[in-house]
Amino acid sequence: MQKAMPRTLLSLAAATLLLAGCSSWSIPSIPGVYKIDIQQGNVIEQDMVDTLRPGMTKRQVRFVMGTPLLIDPFQPDRWDYVYSFQPGGGKRTQEQLALFFEDDKLTHFTGHFRPTANKPKDDSDKAGEREVSPDELMEEGTQEKEEESSFQFLKF
Repeated sequence: MQKAMPRTLLSLAAATLLLAGCSSWSIPSIPGVYKIDIQQGNVIEQDMVDTLRPGMTKRQVRFVMGTPLLIDPFQPDRWDYVYSFQPGGGKRTQEQLALFFEDDKLTHFTGHFRPTANKPKDDSDKAGEREVSPDELMEEGTQEKEEESSFQFLKF
């Protein structure tokens, strides 16, 4: 009986150590190990957002922004562009842009971007998101500028 007791204690101690190894404690980073940057989704740049104008067709928007990450089959007039970036071992950031269409024409968009030509007049968008109206998208005198637009030569 006395020989069985140390063997039981030894087995119990080994099982405890093995279970501790399977715990959810975070493993400290190993120095010298390279961690890659992780990019996912559509790259969204401010120049792309500045190019958007109300009345653009879906094909023109796709030419500027690329293929949307998500087109909801129940809301085909809403396109979602999402981009996330996590530097090696760092914190993940995410940017989102939702475009809305009526009769296959761009009406407005929401998300983390806004046109640079029109700065917001107040700090009502503290969360980083706000809806952009078509009036905000249009700059003063854009009707004359539209004739000289880079989209003039594109016939979709």
